[in-house]
Amino acid sequence: MKFLITGLGNIGAEYELTRHNAGFLVVDRLADKFDVVLKHERYAQKGLLKYKGRQIHLIKPATFMNLSGKAVHYWVQSLKISIENLLIVTDDIALPPGKLRMRAKGSDAGHNGIKHVAEVLGTNQYARLRVGIGNDFPRGRQVEYVLGRMQEEELKILEQALDKACDMILGFCTSGIARTMTQFND
Repeated sequence: MKFLITGLGNIGAEYELTRHNAGFLVVDRLADKFDVVLKHERYAQKGLLKYKGRQIHLIKPATFMNLSGKAVHYWVQSLKISIENLLIVTDDIALPPGKLRMRAKGSDAGHNGIKHVAEVLGTNQYARLRVGIGNDFPRGRQVEYVLGRMQEEELKILEQALDKACDMILGFCTSGIARTMTQFND
């Protein structure tokens, strides 16, 4: 079976360790755990993880957050991935820092990366793993907050969540989304 795990974020040094790049950090952690090298391919940095008979394709779109759907669509089509085997990993301001939540489908909740993926795929019926970044920002300052670098305390909290996020992704690919949500969502 083939899966496509897409971590959302923005490319470039100026975006490293920003809250909006939580999806990239999860994919990087999973790649590091299994010595998978992500190489620049069409629209993304991409690597292949083989795990328990599954081909788990990892991508970090190089299209910037608001155009993530372009990379996702290309790789879904190119690899012939069924929508049930697509998982988008993204930041979420509605969850406290480090909190993880997997869902089988849902709205974009104002997240432009998720919104573009749904627009390009023509559906929002794909799984997502949301990584909490909190919402400690003044009214009207959301953009500055999500594009801001994480503070040391936030990094410590996220560091603890990254391994759990990897376990959730592997569960999604081996046990299915329902069982993984039951096991990990609280």
